[in-house]
Amino acid sequence: MWCIAPKANAEFVYHMEDVLGVYTRPVDSQYPVVCMDETNKQLLAEVISPLAPQPGLPTRFDYEYEHAGVANLFMFYAPFEGKRRVKVTQHRTTCDWAEAMRELAEVDYPDAKKIVVVLDNLNTHSPASFYRAFPPEQARRLVERFEFHFTPKHGSWLNMAEIELSAMIRQCLAGRIANEHDLDTQIQAWTVDRNAHAVRVHWRFTTQDARIKLKSLYPKYQP
Repeated sequence: MWCIAPKANAEFVYHMEDVLGVYTRPVDSQYPVVCMDETNKQLLAEVISPLAPQPGLPTRFDYEYEHAGVANLFMFYAPFEGKRRVKVTQHRTTCDWAEAMRELAEVDYPDAKKIVVVLDNLNTHSPASFYRAFPPEQARRLVERFEFHFTPKHGSWLNMAEIELSAMIRQCLAGRIANEHDLDTQIQAWTVDRNAHAVRVHWRFTTQDARIKLKSLYPKYQP
């Protein structure tokens, strides 16, 4: 007989193994794998101009700053290719996500048969969102271009795009940025450099590892 684990655990295990299975697929240009995630960046403008660096002294900033809004960042990371693209938007609405996904399908991978996407289950991340952003015919075409694999609740660490976002924040967005134009300029410079070096995430966590290290989450079979 089966000794059933709590439903929440079973759901976590299913989505975790589903995502881990995606990461072990053979590389196929007709079915590219893309990890998608998003975050935001608070825009902060200087009230007093920073003091220029001098010998032995770095650039010095005043403690005062001015809030200039918040920008949203969509990260698309192709782990097998070592490529990433970041789209900066004013908002993170359903339509913003749908438009970002349209660009992924029609600009980044126009010739792919189907784009395999790993993403979290945020309420805006749904195939239904295409129908809110586009006419039905276009929405249906977009839905059919994607194969979605959702990370489990509390399992966003399974999304490699989250690792890329963390690297970008540390390497590129640590300081104050006053407006979307400057934000986009810094991000694109970071992206171009990272893509030129084909920087990859060295993912080592496998389904077999999960069944050992997260054994307590799995239903236990008792004959």
